[in-house]
Amino acid sequence: MNFDLNCPVCLQPLSGDSKHLECPDRHSFDAAKQGYWNLLLANQKRSKDPGDNTEMVQARRNFLALGHYQPLADTIAARVARKALEQPATRILDMGCGEGYYTCRMQQQLELSHCEYQLAGLDISKHAVKAACSQSKDITWMVASGARMPVADNSLDLITVLFSRLMAEEFCRTLKPGAELLIAYPGEDHLIELRTLIYDEVRHSGFDPATVLGEPFEHISTEPVRYRFTLPDQTQISQLLAMTPHGWRINQTARERLAELSQLELTLDVCLARFRRN
Repeated sequence: MNFDLNCPVCLQPLSGDSKHLECPDRHSFDAAKQGYWNLLLANQKRSKDPGDNTEMVQARRNFLALGHYQPLADTIAARVARKALEQPATRILDMGCGEGYYTCRMQQQLELSHCEYQLAGLDISKHAVKAACSQSKDITWMVASGARMPVADNSLDLITVLFSRLMAEEFCRTLKPGAELLIAYPGEDHLIELRTLIYDEVRHSGFDPATVLGEPFEHISTEPVRYRFTLPDQTQISQLLAMTPHGWRINQTARERLAELSQLELTLDVCLARFRRN
């Protein structure tokens, strides 16, 4: 089922076909050759090429393809499908979808569960969305700003925000009353072994999504996803480092310390928090 989009300029409904969309005010948009919609306005860009670049996207694709995060992706997909079974014709938006790894797993589980749904992935990086298009043609992919999502007020049943920035005001605008947010964020021990090797002092973020979201959202539950996995060689260690922010911050001494390892056992520690829009 196609995902209904709204004009990023005036937020009126877009109509058309798989190649061209237009709103009542005649703002028009053509699909990219890869199949996604570029709905990011020039005045919404903080840089010429916002979001992850080609190298970062490829590093993440390479690492995620190894399957170490598959149990996490399966858990997220199961929670999404459970919500869709409760709500007929569920409209789901994966905000900050990146190259589509988690979004595609959601789509697979929704199909297996025989859900009626609309599913879209949104990211500000055109490189990430181009990569996502190569994984599935059955998801509506868009390059757009999470701070002004091209969807109508009170139109979404579920927004997933997986390791991405929380936009409380925009979530409140686009979610229906009683609709849900599913947020994934690192727990205090996430990749603790890697962080210990890199930093002289490992700091805990103390991140609390409830504080960021504020009164419009009611906390339903927080579920930990925690398990151990092993990177068996230097190639995989380098791939993980390249896809995390730690790869930007590492100094030469720590890089040399990592280079001496033949393998690395790690802890995945992720919190899945559910919130309901009041």
